[in-house]
Amino acid sequence: MIIKARSISKGTGSGRLLVSEAPISFLSGVDPASGIIIEEGHPLQGVCIKDTVLAFPFGKGSTVGSYIIYALRRNNVAPAALINAEAEVIIAVGAIMAGIPMIDNLEGGFSQLQTGMAATVDGDAGELRLEDPADS
Repeated sequence: MIIKARSISKGTGSGRLLVSEAPISFLSGVDPASGIIIEEGHPLQGVCIKDTVLAFPFGKGSTVGSYIIYALRRNNVAPAALINAEAEVIIAVGAIMAGIPMIDNLEGGFSQLQTGMAATVDGDAGELRLEDPADS
């Protein structure tokens, strides 16, 4: 299945989809050394985002979050790609600085995304390619 979206950061990244219904704060919510979500009470607390296609509604928190995304890449624990319902500046700048492909505004919204699906974000074309986990 191919879903059209708006391109935020160029490039292509593939991995297993990791979906969060809750926003993510990269400044205080993600450990830049390990890539593990550390925010108390977050639905993905304790989960590593390394090499995933990380989908979440939007970012929250300080502008320093952009640098945390960059640090994740430097430490080789960054997601392969990012998907937002609606990108905001902190996450977009972080993705661009780190060279992480990113899209937002998916046609049909987030309801079609399921954790575990094989996913490829094409930030050049503004597309998300999905495979059902049973097919891969």
